[in-house]
Parts: sequence; structure tokens; C-alpha cells
Amino acid sequence: MSSVLSQSTATPAKTPNLGMAIFALAMGGVGIGVTEFTMMGLLKEVEQGLAISTPQAGYLISAYALGVVVGAPLLAVVGAKLPRKYLALGLLLFFTVANLSSFIAPDYGSMLVSRFAAGLPHGAFFGVAAVIAASLVPPTRRGWAISMVMAGLSISNVVGVPFATWLGQAFGWRLLFVLVGCIGLLALVLVWIFVPFQKTHPDASIRRELGALKRLQVWLALLVGIVGFGGFFATYTYIAHTMTNVAGIPSMLIPLVVALYGLGMVAGNLIGGRLADKSVMGTLYRVLPAIAVALVLYAVAAHWAWSALVMVFVVGAAGSMLVPALQTRLLDASPDAPSLASSLNHAALNVANALGAFLGGLVIALGWGFVAPALVGAVLAVLGFGVALLSGVLERKRPLAA
Repeated sequence: MSSVLSQSTATPAKTPNLGMAIFALAMGGVGIGVTEFTMMGLLKEVEQGLAISTPQAGYLISAYALGVVVGAPLLAVVGAKLPRKYLALGLLLFFTVANLSSFIAPDYGSMLVSRFAAGLPHGAFFGVAAVIAASLVPPTRRGWAISMVMAGLSISNVVGVPFATWLGQAFGWRLLFVLVGCIGLLALVLVWIFVPFQKTHPDASIRRELGALKRLQVWLALLVGIVGFGGFFATYTYIAHTMTNVAGIPSMLIPLVVALYGLGMVAGNLIGGRLADKSVMGTLYRVLPAIAVALVLYAVAAHWAWSALVMVFVVGAAGSMLVPALQTRLLDASPDAPSLASSLNHAALNVANALGAFLGGLVIALGWGFVAPALVGAVLAVLGFGVALLSGVLERKRPLAA
């Protein structure tokens, strides 16, 4: 590996409190997870509050995802010359203000703009947070450090999203954005206090970061995320319909189903981080087939309530195991432009979100039933495995260090 990697991500920085530094970065992930996923559970309240149709309310979720895809590479490149701590602080401030603007947005048009703005810092923050976390620990613990930061997103689905959904249903859906704003401010303060300052690399530049886009292995890693993780989202998008219409679970228990899915994500994220520290490519080779198997079993188990709940946890865990390995792979594939490469991972995952939701909706529209998206997801996971194998073959012919 190049000397640049050792300077940017592999040499641990001196920090008096590693645990609090990573906790501070993870707290930003909690806020992002709450604002991204709670909107799905409050769509009915949003429709009534803004006097809009269901498709129009869905466009608010699409606007956020589009913001992630646009903002991840754009803000990572623009912030290339900034010290990473300052970039993280700026992104958290941007995120907080954008969510508070959603609270006061008077009409549908302004809400659409504010949701797009709120999505802009999402990928760039996770990207720079992953790079910071990796720089705080020895190379053999990078996967663990990255998984701890990503755990904020998983934990938000266990605690934050169910609470925010209840809050919005009981006291008004706009309070979601006040809650997220408070979490954003808390994360900003924690990052300011506990994340150590690191000088910008002397060669840092926009042109240097854009160099990541020239590397085939970066694009292959992103393609693994888009295709392989698309199955995860194909299933998650329609989980409420599957649980109520197929498994026969009452709709009032859906928040508990979502929380169970989130618990699986937390477990998978932690296991995935440990596996990535042992072997990044080995993790991809094992997890992608595991996702395919889990989704096929989910399609069968969804016909009984008890087995459906078990597989909800398993699918959440299997999918989340993939994220730390993908994040670490991108750092390895682009050592001299880690911020952009790492940020692009989250843009790719949001493309996977759109792809999975579209293909899942397509098979439902064709009359194949609510378990069909899981089977589509299994096919996507197998395709992602094929891309990972291709990446590994090409790496053996030309190692990343070259």
C-alpha cells in the first residue's frame, strides 16, 4: 500500500478518548438515520398536513435520496482542502439547518427543496467520518472503527425512528425535524469536543480527490454496493406490506418490526466490522451469498408470523454486514483520495435504495405478490457477488498497491 494511505488512514492519530470520538461521529449517523427513515412511517401524516397525494409525499423521500447522490461527491470534493474535523463540523451544521428549515417550510414546494438540501451532507458526512475513524486506530482495526461509526445509522432504526414516528403521530409530524435538529446540534458539540484535529495533507486538492474516479476498483466496489445492496432495499421498502398482508401481523406492531430489523442491522454491522478486519474481500465473498440465501428464506418464512419476525432480524443483519467491508474496500482502492471514495459509497447505497424499491414495486405490480421483492433481492445479491469476484480476479492480476 502506498505511503499516502499510511498518512491519510492507516496511521492512528493521538486521541485522549477514542471511544468518545467515535461516539460523537456515530451520533451524527443517528440524526441522519432518523431523518431518512422516519419519513416513511409518517407519510400519511405528511399527506394530510400538506394536503398532497401519496405519490407527492413519496417524492419527498426521493428528493432526500437525490440530495445524497448529488451531495456525497460534490461536498467531499469541495471540502478536500479542509481539515477533516472542520469538514465534519460544517456538514453537521448544514444538516441541522436544513432539517430545521423543513420544520418551518410553509408549503409542498419549499418542503421538497428542504428535503433535497437535508440529503446533501448525508454521504459526505459518513465518508469523512469513516476516514476520521480509520485514522484513529491501527490498520488492523479499521473495519471495527468504521462499523462503530456506521452503527449510528443502525441504532437510529432501533430507537430513534420508532420514537420519532410515535412523536410525529402523537404531537405533529413536523416535530420530527426539531428532534433531528437537536440530535444534529448534539453531534456537532460532541465532534467539536472529542474528535482530534488533524492537519490537512499537504497535497490535498480537488484534483487529487477526483483522481478516485479514474480507478476501476473504485467503480467495481460501488457497483457491488448498488447491485448487491439493492436486494436489501427491495425487501425493506415493502416490509410493512409483507408483514401485514402475508404474515398477518397487525399494523400497530409495525414499529416493533422496524425495531427488530434495526436490531439485526446493529448486530450485522458489528459482525461485519470484525470480519472486514480479517479480510475485506473474504467478507464480500461470504456476505453476498449469505444475503441471497437469507432473502430466499425470508420469502418462504414470511407466510407465518413467528418465522417472519425471525427472518426480519436475519435479513437486517445479513445486509448490514456488507457496509463496513465496502467502506474499507473503497479506502484501500483510493488511498490518496479517501474522502471522495468513502463518500461515494453512500451515494451508491442510495442508488441501491432507488433500484431495489423500483424493482420490488415492479414485481408487485406484475401480480407476483409481496414476497416477490425478496426473491428479486436474492438475484441482485448474486449479481453483486459476481461483481465482487470480478474485482478480486482483476486485483490478483494488478494489486491495488500498483
